[in-house]
Amino acid sequence: MQLQNKTMWEHFQDRGLSRRTFLKSCLALTAVLGLSPSEFPRVAEAAETKKLPVVIWLHGHECTGCDEAFIRSTSPYTSDVILNMISLESSHLLSSAFGEAFNAHLEKTMEDYDSQYLLAIEGAVPLDDDGTSCMTGGHTFKHELEKVSAGAAAVIEYGSCATWGGIQAAAPNPTGSVTTSDVVKGKPVIKVPGCPPIPEVMTGVIMHYALFGELPPVDQVGRPLQFYGNRIHDTCYKRPFFDSGKFVEKFDDEGAKKGWCLYKVGCRGPVAYNSCGNMRWWEGLSYPIQAGHGCIGCSEKDFWDNDQFYDRLPSIPTPNAVIDADTVGLVGTAAVVGAIGVHAAITTFVNKHEQSKKDKEQKAHEAHIQDKQTVSKNDLGE
Repeated sequence: MQLQNKTMWEHFQDRGLSRRTFLKSCLALTAVLGLSPSEFPRVAEAAETKKLPVVIWLHGHECTGCDEAFIRSTSPYTSDVILNMISLESSHLLSSAFGEAFNAHLEKTMEDYDSQYLLAIEGAVPLDDDGTSCMTGGHTFKHELEKVSAGAAAVIEYGSCATWGGIQAAAPNPTGSVTTSDVVKGKPVIKVPGCPPIPEVMTGVIMHYALFGELPPVDQVGRPLQFYGNRIHDTCYKRPFFDSGKFVEKFDDEGAKKGWCLYKVGCRGPVAYNSCGNMRWWEGLSYPIQAGHGCIGCSEKDFWDNDQFYDRLPSIPTPNAVIDADTVGLVGTAAVVGAIGVHAAITTFVNKHEQSKKDKEQKAHEAHIQDKQTVSKNDLGE
């Protein structure tokens, strides 16, 4: 790859892409970044004036599933991100076959863009046995990570391995794997957890940095708010079944066939923060709950050790209350019955009020007619 020092708009022009295509891309970016349509001019201006960010992408102790997710992004397409929107100068996955030439280019990128490049990381960092369970270029991943992160402007941790340590950090953690934040110090870091993360979340985070030169706003644990600001439970299409107390008891029961809530068979949607319920996967086609399997909370810390996947959570966090799964339906029913009672009482009151008003109007009308008849008789001298 060749180092770039151009804007996104200049890159579009070099490739013979039209202004219309450029603006359509900016509009799509505005949506995927979770920005208001009124922010479109700001996105387009940034794409015209901001230089493409130089990106170095490292891979540690992981399965490469995050890359598999990344290449399936459709808004924007991964090819557009890599070829038109960022300058990806180094990737263990894509460049490993180049050997010494790859290492030389990595060193040159770090030297030429010191304190300017964005570092993306997949995978945990094994520390036991001197880190020898994950080696690259003859060095441990810990050594490589410390060296490359020293000159980074900011760091993106992609996937639950980088953000929380991953499955390899599950008890008893034989390799002593830790998060990249346990090794990288003194740098702005944003966490993009998930096993793997949603593709459009991955591209959205990197494009926010590409356009605005800064990481997006984060929650209390460092995740981007526009993608991790809601629980899956809050956006799940099965929520009405939860509220009415209709739960699947077994994966092959009638409730499962009718698509009822999966909470009692272990769904972690009420405690998992992610965009699966609204963005979904495969161009918005589906997500695990829609496919019939409860959420396992893969974006949450230590989800592999917290509890058994198919054991229901003991309580249900709701606004201003914690409800038991066996009573939520009763509470919902009581609320419905109460609402019906209130509605009936209001309706009765309104009806009585309207009838009383009609009776008064009728009496007034009859009195008016009687008065007219009396006047007429007086006029005739009767």
